[in-house]
Amino acid sequence: MNLAYRDVRHNLGRFLLTCFGLSLLLGVVLSMIGIYRGLVEDALTLVRTPAVDVWVVESGTRGPFAEASRIPGDTREAIARLTGVTEAGSVTYQSVETLLMGTKLRLYVVGYEPGRPGGPDRITAGRPIGRSHYEMVADRRSGLALGDRLPLGRNTFTVVGLTDGQVSSGGDPVVYLTLLDSQKLQFELAPPAARRELARGGGQGGTDTINAVVARLSPNASPENAANATRRWKHLSAMTQDGQETILTRSVVERARKQIGLFTTLLLIVSAVIIALILYTMTMDKIREIATLKLIGAADRTIIGLILQQALAMGAIGFGFGALLITTVKDYFPRRVVLQPEDGLALGAAVLVLCVLSSALGVRLALRVDPANALGG
Repeated sequence: MNLAYRDVRHNLGRFLLTCFGLSLLLGVVLSMIGIYRGLVEDALTLVRTPAVDVWVVESGTRGPFAEASRIPGDTREAIARLTGVTEAGSVTYQSVETLLMGTKLRLYVVGYEPGRPGGPDRITAGRPIGRSHYEMVADRRSGLALGDRLPLGRNTFTVVGLTDGQVSSGGDPVVYLTLLDSQKLQFELAPPAARRELARGGGQGGTDTINAVVARLSPNASPENAANATRRWKHLSAMTQDGQETILTRSVVERARKQIGLFTTLLLIVSAVIIALILYTMTMDKIREIATLKLIGAADRTIIGLILQQALAMGAIGFGFGALLITTVKDYFPRRVVLQPEDGLALGAAVLVLCVLSSALGVRLALRVDPANALGG
């Protein structure tokens, strides 16, 4: 006879309602883990898309994502002449906000030189940029479609291609422009500001400024040696691809990682407390039944097994429903949610351990029950 099963059948409604509440809580825990994975994935998307080996930025900075970086546009030619460099491209990065059919749309604009590193790695619909001005490639998350016209700055751009999964570390969809268009958008002064600068005698200034140079190396070249040569001879900051990814994961998303990790820990603690209180309440409701078992000679391990089996069943059902719920709705989250099997297995193991630990309060109460309570009124 399985006492845990019979007890659950006797209070099936309350048990299922408890499992449902626990599944919502554990689903939030799993979503927190998935959101963190999504943050890291989004942060690394832009830095991995160009498929380069070395990043060159302004001296003394760790740009272009962790810090602001501005270098002259002719830096690309200097980097292209370094030993081992096969291709080099100038890029710009900036966040903009515009209106699309009366609705605010926030985008992350990447400017690149067509035919050089820095552009989108694949086009899922339409074609790449073919003209030097007023064309763009947009990510599907922007809501833009082929042929749409979007105002950016003082110009209007036509969407000629679409990408998928291209977002910034902040979750904004990415659009790609030619370097010339992005430089005008980022560095060209508005007419009133330009006139003011001319009146001050400062000149209008040029727009031949970029945020970074990305370079690809030959297979037998060392990225670390190329970065060292750039720092030594070009007086610029340079980092390898691995170094740039490390900066992003440890700097750009570090605070979010700590916050989500703390929130996840608190939710697990709350889950353990809830399970412990529920098991304690269920044990209190069975005081006379447990006393009767002891009176007829039931071993302590039978009573412990009753409580422990209920705790494990509660955790397994709650985790299963929670995982199913998050898997179903994860695509509707405003940010990317990445659910990895190893994360689910780790959380499942943690839930089982918490269930065992949380059952200790109910077990302690059950073992202290006096068999004489079975004969009371």
